[in-house]
Amino acid sequence: MTLFVSAICRPAGLLLTASIFFSAAVPALAADVTFVMRNEHSNAVEVELYSQDRDYVWPGNNQVFYLDDGETKQIPLSCDEGESICYGAWVSGDRGTYWGTGPDNAETCSDCCYVCSGGETEEINLVE
Repeated sequence: MTLFVSAICRPAGLLLTASIFFSAAVPALAADVTFVMRNEHSNAVEVELYSQDRDYVWPGNNQVFYLDDGETKQIPLSCDEGESICYGAWVSGDRGTYWGTGPDNAETCSDCCYVCSGGETEEINLVE
């Protein structure tokens, strides 16, 4: 009986090991999404986009997307299919006046996140 159990467990163990190996080796599917943002505030606004599924920020490297007052900007991103991305925006020079998750993804929001699945967001209006 020990031989029988051992023979059954080995193939199952190999199958489990192979499935773990192959699932780890397969990269996430890439997708693109474009955030359409309009600054309706009387001052310039800085924007960052934050993945909620991994440690990633657009544009990254201590840079921001900059929108002058009245400007609409299309911000295209390459992201992982199904990834949740939230915007954080704030008045340039005033990190206390913000929208979405704010500077450094520090706040919570109820309607500032989008799923990476291609296409573009509706126009996101940053209003006073």
